[in-house]
Amino acid sequence: MNLEFGRLITAMITPFNTDGSINIEESLKVADYLIATGTDTLLLAGTTGESPTLTFDEELLLFKAVVAHCKGRAKVMAGTGSNCTRTAVNMTQKAEQCGVDAFLQVVPYYNKPSQAGMIAHFKEIAKSTKKPILLYNIPGRTGVNMEPETMKVLSAVENIIGVKEAAGSVDQVKQIRSACPNDFLIYSGDDGLTVDFMQQGACGVVSVAAHLIGDDLQTMMAHASDGNIEAAQLISKKYDPLFDVLFITSNPSPVKAALALKGYKTETVRLPLVKVSEEEHKKVKTICDQFNLLN
Repeated sequence: MNLEFGRLITAMITPFNTDGSINIEESLKVADYLIATGTDTLLLAGTTGESPTLTFDEELLLFKAVVAHCKGRAKVMAGTGSNCTRTAVNMTQKAEQCGVDAFLQVVPYYNKPSQAGMIAHFKEIAKSTKKPILLYNIPGRTGVNMEPETMKVLSAVENIIGVKEAAGSVDQVKQIRSACPNDFLIYSGDDGLTVDFMQQGACGVVSVAAHLIGDDLQTMMAHASDGNIEAAQLISKKYDPLFDVLFITSNPSPVKAALALKGYKTETVRLPLVKVSEEEHKKVKTICDQFNLLN
């Protein structure tokens, strides 16, 4: 299995200034920190990066800056998906010019396309670039599930290399692994399900928690890959309270609050998201203190 993008892809937050503008300088500091703590690939402008509120110009500015700063130390993946195929194609081509290494392409949201529509959508995007594409299945946000048989069809496209699977179903991962070639990569879209997914043939995770425990996630996945499931599950279960608290309200507000506690300028989020409440902030700090994450 070719793990060109490693086991740990971190869905990086996007820091903003207090006036709401994008903070490139702080973005590069966060990128440095993530690379130093186990991240193999930085995913920019994903959901955790608040992509729905970023302008296309801001995304391209972020892609260029992070590629220039991090090239050679980590791969850079750009979230350029859209529920409009033409928009996804256009942004993918522009992002490719920024030097990114790969793209994350989400199932079109709100439109609720058929499985045939998804296949046509992703094939059109794949034709527009020579770079690798990771599909993203998250029915809780898109309103429709991409079926394993659909992934099987798409796995035949040369530059569609795998899927970020966030339907929350171990059984679906089992079906994907059975339907698709061995070199089709499956990444867990949920930190807490990573070990369960790896037991069914997943290779890694697209993570939020890696902002805080990247090295431990790498250790956990190394155990799972080696077949030492008990050791892997011990790490996963240990951090269950952290995985839970990072989603006590809309992502990425909790993880941004946690990074702010570590000294990064990351607390600001863009409407319609808001900062964590005072009570939520206390819960985030309690968990961070519990696991000694603020040193």
